[in-house]
Amino acid sequence: MINNFGKIFLLLGVVFLIIGFIWTFIGKLPGDISFRKGNMTFHFPIMTSIIISIIITAILFLIGKFR
Repeated sequence: MINNFGKIFLLLGVVFLIIGFIWTFIGKLPGDISFRKGNMTFHFPIMTSIIISIIITAILFLIGKFR
């Protein structure tokens, strides 16, 4: 049981490392919406939200698989 937690934490670390590199170098993805009007800026990261949702779903699926 303890070995499974180690594998899960290792996988989570790798996933967060990949997300960090992508976020650092890309900044925003080509599906994100940004509006700027005067002093106001509106930013809605649609594509980023979809990708994060897919990654979290995959992680939860793998955790459920190991349980």
